[in-house]
Amino acid sequence: MHKSGVSAFVLDCKSDDLAQAAEFWSKALGRPVASADQDGDGKYAELKTGANEPFILLQRVDHEPRIHLDIETDDLDAEVARLEALGATRIAFVKRWWVMQAPTGHRFCVVRKQRDEFGAHVNQWD
Repeated sequence: MHKSGVSAFVLDCKSDDLAQAAEFWSKALGRPVASADQDGDGKYAELKTGANEPFILLQRVDHEPRIHLDIETDDLDAEVARLEALGATRIAFVKRWWVMQAPTGHRFCVVRKQRDEFGAHVNQWD
């Protein structure tokens, strides 16, 4: 048995200036910038969200801009296998997570649990 749920909405930004992108989205969404350079590599920024809300991340990318979901889980292998059984395919393992593609063509990531406690809307799978 494992758990999973939406962890983050990730804005993939094709931009050389992620701080400027974070400032735009901060003002557009009414959320302060929590971190303009989350990992110190200039690739990730984060807007402030509530404890029970998904994270809002900005990611500097080379591909066309889009938004994707991160699904967090307490068992990465089990969740990836569950999603594959539903028709998703593995694209690449990056750092600590899987990039996957849904049968609809949408890309998403399956990541390890991001917070100490899951939010109120977590799913439990057998």
